[in-house]
Amino acid sequence: MRRRRYVQMLGFSGSLSIVGCIGDRTTATDSEPPMKTLTLATATTVHDSGLLDELTPGFEDLFGVTLKAVVQGTGAALRTARDGDCDIVLVHARPLENEFIHAGYGINRRRLMVNDFMIIGPPDDPAGVAGRSPSAAFRAIAETETLFLSRGDRSGTHIRERRLWREAGVVPSGEWYRETGQGMGSTLVTAEQIGAYTLIDRGTFLSVSTDGTLVQHIARGIEGPPPLLRNEYAVIPVNPARNEGAYALAMAFVGSLTGPGQAAIEEFHVNGERVFRPTAMSLDPDFEQYVPTDWPEWNT
Repeated sequence: MRRRRYVQMLGFSGSLSIVGCIGDRTTATDSEPPMKTLTLATATTVHDSGLLDELTPGFEDLFGVTLKAVVQGTGAALRTARDGDCDIVLVHARPLENEFIHAGYGINRRRLMVNDFMIIGPPDDPAGVAGRSPSAAFRAIAETETLFLSRGDRSGTHIRERRLWREAGVVPSGEWYRETGQGMGSTLVTAEQIGAYTLIDRGTFLSVSTDGTLVQHIARGIEGPPPLLRNEYAVIPVNPARNEGAYALAMAFVGSLTGPGQAAIEEFHVNGERVFRPTAMSLDPDFEQYVPTDWPEWNT
């Protein structure tokens, strides 16, 4: 049911993008109060998995607001924020987040949750990747020139895929390596149709995949995935000095996600499986989550 609904929505996804991002902040009149709207640019994986649908109603009810979702890859979501067309981002590519924060566009980053990236492919595993390390699996795909499908869209998943190719010592090219330039759900559907390997997050795979068309060959789980497969999500409000927007509502959303939203993340299941592990609550918060990982002399 989830997959059929998703496939029907593929052509509709554009309406979830920039439309409504800047046009709904109307000017108040004496007789009509302004509509409180928060615009969120979110990674496609959060939307495709169905998690966003679980988190949105609680926030809207608690604060009496409307959440507008701009569903994009992480790179595009951060560009939307830089352009002043959203109030907050929910993303999963720390290198791009570092650039965004360093440049002064985002503040108050909060770690939200983790899951894992998986390498999936045809059940007969023609490249023989099962049981290998992630980088060795990518090397085997390149050496056998077995079909691999990339998002190619500077999303969080694409950024991690590029890192895996670097770790494997491979510059992917040739007929066997193809890019969709689309979101994770669309890329998965195409990979199923042509029988290709791909890198995917757990949430989208469980929500969108058909049974048995592609299978998990490398999947380490959400409790303690190795660094190359660890997929960390964070929420970052747009700096109000750059874009006044709805900063107060953005911080309210941060509070909702890192407070009561953590229980919703913990309880979120797809086909009986947990999809994300919440990480916001801690008795000893890690300072690194608030600043870029390479922040110089942060303790001076």
